Amino acid sequence: MHIHGGVETLTVTGAEPGTQLEVRNSLGEWLVTLVADHLGNAHLAYVPAMPVVLTTQADLAQALASGDVLAPGDYTVAGEAVRVLAVGDLPDPSLYDQTLELGFGYLRVRDGVDLSILVRFPDEGIYGPGPYPTVIEYSGYSPSNPKAPQPGTLIANLMGFAVVGVNMRGTGCSGGVFDIFSPAQAADGYDVVETVARQPWVLHHHVGMVGLSYPGISQLYVAATRPPSLAAISPLSVIDDLWRQQWPGGIYNTGFTRAWLIARDQESAAGGMAWDQERIDAGDEVAQHNQMIRSQNFDFEQFGRAIQNFRPTMSARRAASLVGKIEVPVYLTGAWQDEQTGSRFALMLESFDSSPSQRFNLFNGHHPDGYSPMVILRWFEFLSFHVARRVPVVPELIRSFAPLQFAEVFGYSAELEGDRFAHHQGNFEEALGEYLAEPRVRVLFESGAGHEVAGAPAHRFEVETESFPPVDVLPRRWFFGSDGTLSESAPQGEGADEYADDPSAGALAYSMELLDNLNEFTRPKVHIDWSRFSDPSRVAYQTAPLEEAVLIAGSGHVDLWFASGSTDTAVQVTLTEIRADAMEQRLQCGWHRPIHSVEDPDHSDALRVDYTFLEGDRRPLVVGEWTNFRIPIHPFTHLLRAGSRLRVAVSTPGRDHPFWCFENPISEGAVHQVGRSAEHASSLVLPIWPLRIDHPADYPPAGSLRGQPNRPAQAIQNVSVN
Repeated sequence: MHIHGGVETLTVTGAEPGTQLEVRNSLGEWLVTLVADHLGNAHLAYVPAMPVVLTTQADLAQALASGDVLAPGDYTVAGEAVRVLAVGDLPDPSLYDQTLELGFGYLRVRDGVDLSILVRFPDEGIYGPGPYPTVIEYSGYSPSNPKAPQPGTLIANLMGFAVVGVNMRGTGCSGGVFDIFSPAQAADGYDVVETVARQPWVLHHHVGMVGLSYPGISQLYVAATRPPSLAAISPLSVIDDLWRQQWPGGIYNTGFTRAWLIARDQESAAGGMAWDQERIDAGDEVAQHNQMIRSQNFDFEQFGRAIQNFRPTMSARRAASLVGKIEVPVYLTGAWQDEQTGSRFALMLESFDSSPSQRFNLFNGHHPDGYSPMVILRWFEFLSFHVARRVPVVPELIRSFAPLQFAEVFGYSAELEGDRFAHHQGNFEEALGEYLAEPRVRVLFESGAGHEVAGAPAHRFEVETESFPPVDVLPRRWFFGSDGTLSESAPQGEGADEYADDPSAGALAYSMELLDNLNEFTRPKVHIDWSRFSDPSRVAYQTAPLEEAVLIAGSGHVDLWFASGSTDTAVQVTLTEIRADAMEQRLQCGWHRPIHSVEDPDHSDALRVDYTFLEGDRRPLVVGEWTNFRIPIHPFTHLLRAGSRLRVAVSTPGRDHPFWCFENPISEGAVHQVGRSAEHASSLVLPIWPLRIDHPADYPPAGSLRGQPNRPAQAIQNVSVN
């Protein structure tokens, strides 16, 4: 039997199956008893609140609903001493002297686990011999699969970068136990950066990181460990907190997030990816050995579902809590209507305060759009300045075939943006100085309407600013009124409207049939079936036609007075624009389960709202009793033209999102009241940017905006209580 101490983990191999393995802390106190599985394996990363024997995954999920992480320190397992490492416990530097060669291989990290890697060099015919500027793509997908490089890898190679694709522990052909966004994965990333940077083919002996979604999110965790040889990161389409993705507003997400976690569980199983099994069948003994511990991989969908409340110890897995530690330049893109990850990423943009330089490109649109023609050159510029340390100029050969590549992936032919710093060729410091003097934030508007191919990722106009949200945004409040009105005048009399919970809404999202074909979201048009709530199942309020254009930029909320028809429920608010041509355009949504009653003062202000989601801050609702709470509206930007109306709807969560579905805690026949009286004055509060910008006078063509479906507007028919 072998007992291994890792970063906040304990792993046992070679035990007799069924053996009970008692774990005690340095004081000799019993913490938990593990049971060796049929392969003689056991693994511990989470400690139950009370000592217990853990026999099954279900036992673990149930025990950890109120448990804790395994802290670094000294322990005994079955009487044998073992040391659990912290992220900051660095190995002997000689670990980083490993030799990595072109093609497939393995890289060893500090606890002895071997990660599968794939080294790719750029085309020597275009870029000459090495050393090359080098970037790492690190995720639990298949970045080390020799036959299917990830998008970030392909693009970086084409642009002249060597790329090292690395599979996280417990995935692909890598060893170790898979654990999503764990401290162990972050520490592994540190070791990967330091090992890759020491290779003779790496220019400057420092590296960057690339990737969208999973390999984008992983960069935040790795960079927060501050590897000395990390030059810069470029995370695209990321999240701020895994728990809040799985429980938006405190409501379980049965749509994309659940499906994504199930897919991770399936693919991290032994032989769960076809390519890793192919390597084993072809005689890769390391890959075969690494699969043996997969019997201890967690069921993360079941595990996450059990954790119904946030806990302070989970902050180590909350990206928003870590980004302030990042000390390298950051390039980040995100879409306000991202069908997979949403727009909470924007809540942490101003937290990158230790990074010496940031570039944020923000837009309406879809999850893959960080690689689209409207922003990809800015990505290349960033990596050129901060990793390659050269003036960014795209080779003519690459520029010539880019339109064909864009047409194949994004469904329209587009030229690469011009080389903006070519006039500094031969003077890197001057070019860098000009680049660093540019504003940090670039906001692109009306993507989907900037090209003759409607829906293509091309924007109509843009604004640059130094922060997001912009420092001069101001809260503007509109009050709910009678007959579905929304005005800046507070109500004076009595009044309330009511809606009934919609039991079918939670299972409905308007693009769910594409969940198994995510690449469709690169195309100009995607399937949309945006179903409507019946009049009795929602209340809505809208302004009179706006007299002048209104620019929204940031987070908002609905300040709701609510008399619940049940002791527990969930509420959705949906913001739309009613255009002068009578089309209703989706803008953004927000959700909240009001039994989570305490706002987080560190993450809430006059516009932004977040909750603690702690177990001790839950309060059941009292049927029929008025209560006041704020429902956050996720960050976004949008220009409302003069003549448009602003509409907000309140309902059961569901229907109004492409991929997020909800396990709503609703009661059969429950009816809720929404206040619009002097005493119970519900209102909508939005961040208005008092900026006069040049923009096209005409509306975008109906249905063209990426991520923002529209439909014919219907009249509001609220059910009035009095």
